[in-house]
Amino acid sequence: MCLGVPMKIIRKDGNEIVAEVDGVQKEASVMLLGEDVAVGDYVIIHAGFAISKLDEQYAEETLSLMREVFSDEDMA
Repeated sequence: MCLGVPMKIIRKDGNEIVAEVDGVQKEASVMLLGEDVAVGDYVIIHAGFAISKLDEQYAEETLSLMREVFSDEDMA
């Protein structure tokens, strides 16, 4: 199973970005996105590529649900 994670862009240089979620930073490419992305935007990162741009509210809701699921697994 593959999992794409919503992350916030904190740096951008051409097609290369650094995105962050919960203190974890990842480098990725935005070359697969046909739309412009900027620092502060949320994107889904998978296998080193940003594969879609997300609205901030949707990204935060998704992250909240992911945190809940993963914290429940730690309790099992």
